Amino acid sequence: MKIDGGLLILLMLLPFAGSAVVALFRSNAHNVEAVFAGAVSVAGLAIAISLYPSVMDGGVVRSQIEWLPAYGLNFNLRMDGFAWMFAMLVTGIGLLVVVYSRYYMSPEDPVPRFFSFFLAFMGAMLGVVMAGNLILLAVFWELTSIFSFLLIGYWYQNASARDGARMALTVTGVGGLALLVGMLLLGHIVGSYDLDTVLASGNIVRQHPLFLPTMLLILLGALTKSAQFPFHFWLPNAMAAPTPVSAYLHSATMVKAGVFLMARLWPVFAGTQEWFWIVGVAGLSTLVLGAYFALFQQDLKGLLAYSTISHLGLITVLLSLGSPLAAVAAIFHMMNHATFKASLFMAAGIIDHETGTRDMRRLSGLFRYMPYTATLAMVASAAMAGVPLLNGFISKEMFFAEAVETHMVSVLDTVTPYLAVVAGLLSVAYSLRFIHSVFFGPLPNDLPRKPHEPPHWMRFPIEFLVLACLVVGIVPSLTVGPFLHAAVVGVLGRETPPYSLAVWHGFNLPLLMSAIALTGGVALYFALKNYLAVSEEGPPWFRRIGGHRIFERILVTLSWRWARLAETHLGTRRLQPQLRLLVLVALIAGSLPFYRAGAAAGILPVIPADPAFVLLWLIGAICAIGAAVRAKYHRLSALILLAGAGLVTCITFAWLSAPDLAVTQLLVEIVTTVLILLGLRWLPKRWADPDPMPVKIGARIRRYRDFLIAVVGGAGMAFLAYVIMTRPASSRLGDYFVRYAYTEGGGRNAVNVILVDFRGFDTFGEMAVLGVVGLSVFALLRRFRPAADSVESPDQQKIQNAYDEAREDRKVGDTLSDYLSVPAVIMQWLFPVIIVLAIHLFLRGHDLPGGGFAAGVALAIAFILQYLAAGTRWVEDHLRILPLRWIGFGLLSAALTGAGSWFFGYPFLTSHFQYAELPWIGKVPMASALLFDLGVFLLVVGATVLVLIALAHQSIRSHRTDRFVATLPKEDA
Repeated sequence: MKIDGGLLILLMLLPFAGSAVVALFRSNAHNVEAVFAGAVSVAGLAIAISLYPSVMDGGVVRSQIEWLPAYGLNFNLRMDGFAWMFAMLVTGIGLLVVVYSRYYMSPEDPVPRFFSFFLAFMGAMLGVVMAGNLILLAVFWELTSIFSFLLIGYWYQNASARDGARMALTVTGVGGLALLVGMLLLGHIVGSYDLDTVLASGNIVRQHPLFLPTMLLILLGALTKSAQFPFHFWLPNAMAAPTPVSAYLHSATMVKAGVFLMARLWPVFAGTQEWFWIVGVAGLSTLVLGAYFALFQQDLKGLLAYSTISHLGLITVLLSLGSPLAAVAAIFHMMNHATFKASLFMAAGIIDHETGTRDMRRLSGLFRYMPYTATLAMVASAAMAGVPLLNGFISKEMFFAEAVETHMVSVLDTVTPYLAVVAGLLSVAYSLRFIHSVFFGPLPNDLPRKPHEPPHWMRFPIEFLVLACLVVGIVPSLTVGPFLHAAVVGVLGRETPPYSLAVWHGFNLPLLMSAIALTGGVALYFALKNYLAVSEEGPPWFRRIGGHRIFERILVTLSWRWARLAETHLGTRRLQPQLRLLVLVALIAGSLPFYRAGAAAGILPVIPADPAFVLLWLIGAICAIGAAVRAKYHRLSALILLAGAGLVTCITFAWLSAPDLAVTQLLVEIVTTVLILLGLRWLPKRWADPDPMPVKIGARIRRYRDFLIAVVGGAGMAFLAYVIMTRPASSRLGDYFVRYAYTEGGGRNAVNVILVDFRGFDTFGEMAVLGVVGLSVFALLRRFRPAADSVESPDQQKIQNAYDEAREDRKVGDTLSDYLSVPAVIMQWLFPVIIVLAIHLFLRGHDLPGGGFAAGVALAIAFILQYLAAGTRWVEDHLRILPLRWIGFGLLSAALTGAGSWFFGYPFLTSHFQYAELPWIGKVPMASALLFDLGVFLLVVGATVLVLIALAHQSIRSHRTDRFVATLPKEDA
């Protein structure tokens, strides 16, 4: 692997590793975690800077790790000049925000959690900009939505933070799903998911029949992420996040992901009528409406949020025009907007931090208290307004120049210059309002805190960014010219046009448009100044089209109308109708392939049945039928019969030479039977009807219907098994696994090799599902409150308690406990024996019946026996069981085993085996799949014991209730 390629991997993994480490810091380590997060950001920035020579002249740095090469899915990282520019913004502004956060965040907050989320989000954003594979880009895209949700909802105790996070995740998550489908279609059209191949296939994509749906789906993802109309409403509601989060998400990362994607795929989609109209209408609407909304905001961060929306609309309009020069202007404005918007958000945070409010109706005259901060904020606001000799002026001039050009003869092209001037005028007005209403005017007299200048290092990030605004605005060619050229070449390639970053282009139409915007904006602000000082977030119609109410109405419609309608027709609180629906859907899905393919039995003759085997199956069938009948009247007997059917299944596996399945089935039967037995106590009691009524005709029909469904389902499974088992051996997939189990997987037990090697990726997914199920069951049982008739102790427990009380009073000799003490001691003694058995099953699993799953279930049985024999309190006092860590380490072991193959140039989860020479033992087969199997073992133990602990603590809770009731007077009890 090339050094540059290795640096790409390091750059992407570094923030995620830092996130995992900082999450382990103590909650009061206020300085340490900030220093650590800053060090991670500095390291990332240094790596990005070191990669510049490789991308400065149109070069591309690539790194490829095989993931699923058979499906064209590889872990490709790719950095050109455009990705490098964004990597610099993500790491550079991220570093400044970390420095700022050190002074902004309160020591009372869980700051390690903040920096953990922050670094993870940084890594996700770096993954988006460096992804060289469409599917990988979609994965990192969703990660940005998840981590932004966590950052926006950081102060989860506030309802506004929870609502804002939920809204952001809902909108961007739906867009992310659309983006994934669009990426799948785009890869299908091109025939590859490799980004380089896609970017070189623009003509193929634009001429394909699926071009329009593909573009619409991808644009849905991009427009929702960048808060473009009509999806603009989520961004202002995300202002409930801490100000460092707002500064980072709204300047260089989250909302820039959408315009980044549109610029990245510009060579593929741009230049078509569809792209021009869809992107152009969305961009122009966002440009004007965002600027208008910003003018009427009373919250400082609200004003900046809507101004962000408007400037993103400006970038979107430029990308819609299909002109290479417009694309240059769009990329340049991405850079400029990141600098002045990050500084403005941090200035707003300082004002809030030092005064205790962000309400502009209460803020005025702050220049006298904080002149340095005020000066910095004024320069940044001027850059946002497009004042000459600042960076925002140059990119806005380029925008005006492109707006007056004719790109496609249409109404939209005609109105673009006029709307651009209107948006520029509004931009000047809200920028001037930010300056004038906050820093000038009378001194404030009702602020929660007396304002003063912040610490120097809290102001330093703003000073650095404002200096960048000035330097770029005065000498753009010398300061930012080479970096902009590298970014433009990364997007346009050979279509890069000649362009100028000169500050002065003479007296021309764009200069006139700028002059009209500046003078008109100043006049508009002073005309509305008195109204804005007392208004309630603008005119009434403004509040109706803000989008927030529309979003809430959509959610209400979905949850209260459509969901209720679906629940009425498809949902029920009874388990039987739900199972009936699932079985019917499964029957239909299973029948369709037979109907289409016309599957029939094979040519192999049927082997005569052994009478003993037939008798065994008859016993199993009787147990199954008996369990179904008794389930309505006596659950314990139904469970015993069900266990009998499972035991027959176990014997069947052993009979048919499948000892691995037999061992697993037996162990699973033990665990499930005991856990269900422990859970039976908490189900509502069934009372026998002393005078049963005759079965009604409707009930009888329902029984016949259910019986028919059961017969059809069973017959279908029997027919499927018959079709498969009568096929010749040459058509069976199992022959392949048997043949290559040892040569490719290093094991003679084909079943285990299949699970941990051939289909290890499926097993890894099943591990995750099992972990989620264990956590879900635990969470449900923690909130579970049994029925009133189940809280009282069972009759057996009452008899036991009576015996114990009688023995204490010396009224009787031996008690029931004395008779149970012998098996209890035996069960406790079995603990080390079963541990040895579990280790034995684990170590032999790759060659003989056993494996991680069987060993995990066996060890879970050992813990179950301890809980049954000694009780919950004794076990947890003597055995330190941490099932959550078992689950976590299990998933981590499996994931690291799979990722380890990448470092040797092989696809994910590629296993390796060889013989190791051990002293006194000799040659021992060693397979890397053993570590994967270890993950299975740990996770199975953790998930099973987690459920067991939840059931055990339910019993403790009930016992405490019994003891409390026993202390009450009889009339109260």
